[in-house]
Amino acid sequence: MSQSELSNLIWSVADLLRGDYRQSEYGRVILAFTVLRRLDCVLAPTKEAVLKEKGEKTAMGLNPDPFMRKASGASFYNASTLDLGRIIGDQDNIDTNLMTYIEAFSPEVRDIFERFNFAEAVDRLVKNKLLYMVTEKFAGFDLHPQRVTNSQMGLVFEELIRKFAEASNDTAGEHFTPREVIRLMVNLLFVEDDDILSKSGIVRTIYDPTAGTGGMLSVADEYLMEHNPNAALTMFGQELNDMSYAICKADMLIKGQNVINIKAGNTLSDDGHPDAKFDYMLSNPPFGVEWKKVQKEVWTCFTFVPVFCEQCSP
Repeated sequence: MSQSELSNLIWSVADLLRGDYRQSEYGRVILAFTVLRRLDCVLAPTKEAVLKEKGEKTAMGLNPDPFMRKASGASFYNASTLDLGRIIGDQDNIDTNLMTYIEAFSPEVRDIFERFNFAEAVDRLVKNKLLYMVTEKFAGFDLHPQRVTNSQMGLVFEELIRKFAEASNDTAGEHFTPREVIRLMVNLLFVEDDDILSKSGIVRTIYDPTAGTGGMLSVADEYLMEHNPNAALTMFGQELNDMSYAICKADMLIKGQNVINIKAGNTLSDDGHPDAKFDYMLSNPPFGVEWKKVQKEVWTCFTFVPVFCEQCSP
């Protein structure tokens, strides 16, 4: 199945939501459940090993977190005996079990679902008698890494983000920058360093202070991989909008990036990377967004020295 076909298949869940949800709300459900299913599939092969570490280390009085993280083979884990297959097998308790499963993820993953307002989404699906049908639908999607690589899954997720942005036309600019615009920016950013970036084993860092859903970081990574598969680009970002932040962090997690580098909050008033330095930076600032509420914090970062020209001097 092609990436386009897979993204269309996942987006078809919108057919279940139609009538009870506005079109602009489809993505909030679909993106969150896509992330959940992908993480569910990624952790499936090592689930028993993680649970074994949890039991043994807890019995020894040790913090099981680092041991479960290592046993998972990923940068995250889930400490519950549940998975989506078991959850849909208990239809009467599906909402309780689903939230128990979410709470059993490691902190960086729980943060993503909190930003998605997943608990509220589950409550609404319950009220509309859709939770079982939606969960069952996603449990049937095969998103295991053996079938869908991190790179392929990243492209599928980006296609879903695009569909969400189009459906949320009134706020599309807050979530998504057109891919062709990003490619032009990335080409201009890297063009002067082609010789350096072509060296084997080269490692570079890139930062987007208004990361949105992470599109610029992802395209920059793709560009470098296309030109030099032996290079590595470590991505850093910060995003104010909770929904965009959740999508960005989920996308980085899906692609195997270290999500600790993606920060939430206002870059102007609460810099998430205050002491860091980066090789590259690119951004699509949120033009038109009011910033007076953080104006005081911004001005205190600067020291102004009066400068007078000869004609104006007293």
